[in-house]
Amino acid sequence: MVRSRRWFLCAIPVSCGAALAEKNKPAPSALFRYSDPSTEFQVVRLTDPEFTSLLPPHFARSQPKRGNFLLYASDATGRMEAFRMESKGGITRQLTEQEGLYPASLTLTPDERSFCCLAGDKLLSVNAGNGRIREVCQLSAGFEPAGFGLAEDGLYGGLIEKKGELHRLRLIKMTDGSSTTLAEASEPMRNPIPRPRRAAILYGRGSGIWLANYDAQQNYRLKVAPGETGPYTWHPSGTSFFYLNFPADPHKLHNIREFTPDMNSDAAIADTTQFVAFERNADASVFVGASGSKASPHVLLLVRSVKRELTLCEHRASDPRMVSPIFSPNSQNIFFGSDQHGKPAIYTMAVEKFVAETDSTQ
Repeated sequence: MVRSRRWFLCAIPVSCGAALAEKNKPAPSALFRYSDPSTEFQVVRLTDPEFTSLLPPHFARSQPKRGNFLLYASDATGRMEAFRMESKGGITRQLTEQEGLYPASLTLTPDERSFCCLAGDKLLSVNAGNGRIREVCQLSAGFEPAGFGLAEDGLYGGLIEKKGELHRLRLIKMTDGSSTTLAEASEPMRNPIPRPRRAAILYGRGSGIWLANYDAQQNYRLKVAPGETGPYTWHPSGTSFFYLNFPADPHKLHNIREFTPDMNSDAAIADTTQFVAFERNADASVFVGASGSKASPHVLLLVRSVKRELTLCEHRASDPRMVSPIFSPNSQNIFFGSDQHGKPAIYTMAVEKFVAETDSTQ
């Protein structure tokens, strides 16, 4: 088993904006630890709420398997750039100097030596050690970025770009930047997530969820449960995906469901305390979610086997969707975003007392 890691046991509240002025210059910790007012569990604020700091999308890779650093975006230098925060001590380094960085495009590559990002009209691969940049491809002329997801093998990426009301999903070959247009529509597209162990991309389109094959021969809307569809995420095996369902009846609870594309089957997993964002742990045995309830603005765990929730802490975000909680690779910590103390910041807490450790080396 991989040794359990607690993130940031010590907290030193230091403003780090000035120290981040130079690329690759280490900045002092901005960590702040406190007891949650609802549960009295220990929570650590990782970034200074004087600046906006954002986690990558819930489906992206924000940490290596060992969990020794966190990739995130921040405007601490005056504009959005990519940063690396070390798990030991919270020391931070600026990784990019790119105009027009799109924070929702950050993701580590499978070898964990580089990360991808969209900046301006380019998709870039950046060496996380020396900062060397490789331009993978350019966006279509006149288009701007609207989403990016990297396949688990790192060979392909799904790129969503938009121009006015027109949205386009492109499959990018990461080695040479060649591309294939998989879908085009005059309605919003979002969150392209390549399917594990399959040649397909799951993506949001309008009010539905669609699946497009790499060969561009199939692109169809999936028959998920009635109501509004929230965030979605693949099962590790790629055989199914989980998604949040928001029933049309306001008296019914938001619920987590599982859809199996190859069988066209849909099944309920559990009702939730009005989750508006969620993510699974490494073996899909536990979910972490953010409640959209104004009366109970909490981050919670939901154990799949018993369909029970545990309240972890308050998030008190102005928009609960920004909380977008995630697990560490070994399932022993969670991370989430909130603007409860000022501008959007990143928070973490240990959950090793409640969630079994998973093997992060696989």
